[in-house]
Amino acid sequence: MKTVQMTLENALVDEVDHAAKSLGTTRSAFTRDALRAALLSMKERELESRHRMGYERKPVEPGEFSDWENDQAWDS
Repeated sequence: MKTVQMTLENALVDEVDHAAKSLGTTRSAFTRDALRAALLSMKERELESRHRMGYERKPVEPGEFSDWENDQAWDS
């Protein structure tokens, strides 16, 4: 692990400390988890954007998936 110095508003530190305490963890562990979640969210947004751009460049053609309609099984 590496120790890093960050500058945060006092109110944010207070909120993080309160959240960490309520979760029974440390400020550092809470912050690591929050940073991992933020990075994962960024990656997901990027993939969704790439997916959307792909469909904008090559939209689904009418009837493109109609072969599968008879093979669908719907549970009731």
